[in-house]
Amino acid sequence: MRAAFSEALVDFAKADPRVLLLTGDHGYALFDEFRKQCPAQYINAGIAEQNMVGMAAGLARAGFIPFVYGLSAFVPVRVLEQIKLDIAHDNLHVVLLGDGAGFVYSHLGTSHQSTEDIAVTRAIPQLAVLSPSDRYEQKMCMDWAYRANAPVYMRMGKSDRGDVHTSALDVPFGDLIQVRQGKPGGIAFVATGSMVKTALETATDGYPNASVWSVPAIKPTNVEQLAVICAQSKAVVTFEEHSIIGGLGSLVAEVATEFAPTRVLRIGVADRFSEHCGTYQYLLREHGIDTASVHAKVDAFVAAL
Repeated sequence: MRAAFSEALVDFAKADPRVLLLTGDHGYALFDEFRKQCPAQYINAGIAEQNMVGMAAGLARAGFIPFVYGLSAFVPVRVLEQIKLDIAHDNLHVVLLGDGAGFVYSHLGTSHQSTEDIAVTRAIPQLAVLSPSDRYEQKMCMDWAYRANAPVYMRMGKSDRGDVHTSALDVPFGDLIQVRQGKPGGIAFVATGSMVKTALETATDGYPNASVWSVPAIKPTNVEQLAVICAQSKAVVTFEEHSIIGGLGSLVAEVATEFAPTRVLRIGVADRFSEHCGTYQYLLREHGIDTASVHAKVDAFVAAL
């Protein structure tokens, strides 16, 4: 995914001199090719993320298209006020890139783990929120962001779970993507980011009639399409490497409640911090979002329907 992101960014910058990359002293190896091919369009703003967002706002006003890169614990969480007032309030075309979302920076503890970024950005008016699941969705989301002419936040989970899709994608901005067909009246698995792979594995291992949907655009989302999925399903299970408060699960529950009432199980991070540091896989187990834990939660939910 990171390679697809880097390649897309280089392609944009080579074709469009308005494209700039701002980084908060991160991503050196990731941006080697960008610095090599587009050195005049690269700005290392240093460990000063709030100032970097202000710089991006000014550059956008001057006609540039800034892509602002940082760890998701810092961009957007550390700079939320600047995103709200400097960028979103005036609807500036700035693309905010939060890398390492979720538990990827597992050993670095709570300060570097980001499980609230979707929740806080969803609530900012005029700010789109993207969450690709693999390299194909990553490329499509980069295209969406480049063409948006509006502020965008894209969360990227640094851990690459492998491909979900088999070829390039071209769907309307905001649409859900069906990655596995189920049976009418069955259960729908609705997932985003790294957890699309977990949803697919869960369906394959025990729920052959379940449909699986990927949500690369948390906001704006095709509400009509999501409402139809809810209406046609016996129940919906959401999957996200994010808090169950304010993220994808909340979005689906909101839509279901308003347009197509159905049972919704939200699988994600409970309302707590990590108790220990460890590997990425360890933290998935601790928070109950590894494949085995997820399967057990779905089994219990389905048995109670």
